[in-house]
Amino acid sequence: MEFTDMKEIIRHKIKHNLKRIETSIKWVLFAIISGVVAGGAGTLFYFGMTLVTLIRTKHPWLIFLLPFGGLVIVGCYRLLHDEHDTGTNLVISAIHSDDNLPLKMAPLIFISTLITHLFGGSAGREGAALQLGGSIGNGIGKLFHFDDKDKHIMIMCGMSACFSALFGTPMAAAIFSMEVVSVGIMYYAALVPCVISSLVAHGIAVSFGISQELFLIDSIPSFGIGNAVRISVLAILCAGISILFCVMLHQSEALYKHFFKNPYVKVFVGGCIVIVLTLLVGNQNYNGTGVNIIAQCIDGTVRPEAFLLKMIFTAATLGAGYKGGEIVPSFFTGAAFGCLFGNLLGFSPALCTAVGMAAVFCGVTNCPITSLLISFELFGYDGMPYFLLAVAFSYMLSGYFGLYHSQKIIYSKYKTNYINKKTE
Repeated sequence: MEFTDMKEIIRHKIKHNLKRIETSIKWVLFAIISGVVAGGAGTLFYFGMTLVTLIRTKHPWLIFLLPFGGLVIVGCYRLLHDEHDTGTNLVISAIHSDDNLPLKMAPLIFISTLITHLFGGSAGREGAALQLGGSIGNGIGKLFHFDDKDKHIMIMCGMSACFSALFGTPMAAAIFSMEVVSVGIMYYAALVPCVISSLVAHGIAVSFGISQELFLIDSIPSFGIGNAVRISVLAILCAGISILFCVMLHQSEALYKHFFKNPYVKVFVGGCIVIVLTLLVGNQNYNGTGVNIIAQCIDGTVRPEAFLLKMIFTAATLGAGYKGGEIVPSFFTGAAFGCLFGNLLGFSPALCTAVGMAAVFCGVTNCPITSLLISFELFGYDGMPYFLLAVAFSYMLSGYFGLYHSQKIIYSKYKTNYINKKTE
């Protein structure tokens, strides 16, 4: 090889490595920016959620204003010409299909979710955080004239940051946004940016006094064949529960649309249905996020029918057009069902609650790695073999159902086949 050729090769390698260093520095910088902005928004959203939940708890009569709150939500979306908003589905499709993700989604989902929870709608908060963070991340990408592929990474950064600030699980938050978009593949180009933005956002939340959700399991039974079989049975049942939950959410939305073409009528009727359900139950345990009920599940004191009622309340709320998330209701459902399973078998209701949460979450999101990480962050590492087994079974047996219709199943869960289909 001649000297000039060697010189050209060295120059080429130096040029490419400098480009990689430049790109790495860019992503570290913009991950920090995303973590600060989206994490700050997530922190503000957390305090807003805490405030409206406190107000509703002190004034339970506010539930009777839910239909009117729904009218305000629909009016807000119509006012900003975003009446065809598809929520988290739009955020996911913006990553793999280049759909437009407007910045106005951020204030809309922020305000609408607070209204939903103030008046007693049954919904979560993390789904709203994904929309809030995703739209902020995309807005930052547009501001700095990123190309489409880089904007996709910024969307995932924003999702991770907001999720992390709101729920206090930075590991799971960093991975979730990369895993939820396309089942079977991971967007590893976003790994460093998502990790940094998640950690920055978590640090901001902690600095404002937001403590991580943590549920302690007093004693975990030793892992053996008998206990492994019990947990496997629970995981299989949770896979079925996750399918039922997804079907109920999607069918309730379809039924509302079929019977009530006008969105104002639809949301008003949905609010009235939630009021009737609340009066029939006689309490507001199934309104709002229900995070406080998860603690009762750990203690083994929750009612046997709680898991089913939460699914009904959530389907009635979100199907009508109220805003929020589906993730915490899935936690509630899995926790309550796991508690019931543990009480019936006389086998550690606390552990079964934790396993149920992880298994149902995995079933509805098709995100086994995130499910495992969130189990460790919420319940500690001691129950690792149980979580690992449950998440594996739930992922495999939940089929191709999912919360988000825009989520794609790239590779089959049962063979190494490329299928590239949307969830059911």
